[in-house]
Order: sequence, then C-alpha cells, then structure tokens
Amino acid sequence: MKRTTSKERARSRTLSDDELRAVWCAASKDEGLFGPFVMFLLLTAARRSEAAKMTWDEIDGDDWILPADRSKNGVPLVRPLNEAAQATINAQPRIVGCPYVFTAKGKRPLNDYVRPKRKLDATSGITGWTLHDLRRTARSLLSRSSVNADVAEMCLGHTLAGVRGTYDRHSYHAEKKHAFDTLAALIDRIVNPPEGTVTLLRKKEQA
Repeated sequence: MKRTTSKERARSRTLSDDELRAVWCAASKDEGLFGPFVMFLLLTAARRSEAAKMTWDEIDGDDWILPADRSKNGVPLVRPLNEAAQATINAQPRIVGCPYVFTAKGKRPLNDYVRPKRKLDATSGITGWTLHDLRRTARSLLSRSSVNADVAEMCLGHTLAGVRGTYDRHSYHAEKKHAFDTLAALIDRIVNPPEGTVTLLRKKEQA
C-alpha cells in the first residue's frame, strides 16, 4: 500500500466568496461565542490556538501582542488590529478574574469547537472546512488585495528567511496595519457586495 506523505496530506481548502459570505453571515448572527471567534480568525489570519487563548493583557491599544511563549516560532508577534477585529473583541464581556477574551464560562479559554462548528455549518449551509482553512483563506485574500508577499507572511507570524531575516530588523508595523485594514475591507466587499454583483458573477461562471 502506498504511504501518504505529509505533503500529500496537506490541505489546500479555502472558502470561495460565496462560502465566505454564507459563513460570515451565519457567524454574525450567532449570539454565542463561536461566531465572533470565527470572524476574528478571518480578520486576523490567526491560528485557532492563538486566538482562543488570547488574553486581555495581550491587547495594547490597537495592537494584539502575541508573546514569544505562545508564538509557534518563539518570536513575539505584533498584529495591528483592524477596526472590525477590534469591534469583535470589544463586544466580548470582560469577566472579573478571567484573563481570556474568548471564554464561555469565565474560567477557561474557548476549547469546544466541534459542537458550535457543526451548528455553524448547519446554519450557513457550508461544510467540509476547518478553522485552519480560515487562516489559509485570509492569507489568500491578502494576496488578492495585492499585499506584498513578505508583509503577508509576517502578518501570519512567519519570519523572513536567511540573511534577509538576520539583517532586516524593520518592524513592518505600518505595513502590517495596512495589510490587515485591506483584508477587512475586502472581506466587507465580499460580504456586502454592490447590488447585482453576486448575480452577475454567477452568470459569468455558468457561461
């Protein structure tokens, strides 16, 4: 039997515009915790674990500072938050004694994904995607918005490779802020397209 390699197992799923729109609309109507969490993942291109364990102390003004001990590459990551991401955070109740932004009962970070994901799938009508696919979708949208590839990778928490990473010590804060603002703007255009745009695109696809 042929052994499947990690490369062959790698996922390539992203949400199409129609799928993103359906998932976003369902998430925005969710009065619980999971819907806003899904929206936040799309707006920040964050990993599920990074966002789920985010604490209020990690929010510094308009920035989310992921500490080195929570970063996959062991390097602190500053994510400038676009207005939509800030609004999602600000809508979460601050529970006395609980450090976590996304928490169901004020004791632990969000850790139940299966049941709310199944409910969101049913509400949106979109299945076959994972939370990590949202990160890939956000990264693809950054490219679609003509964000510089290096900046887009840094938005995801990836570092410049080789000699460039050693010598280029620029923080790229302004560039990342622009990238995340551009991402939010594109998501908004997808979710709220000009009247008639969706129908026109579908006719072109069917032609």
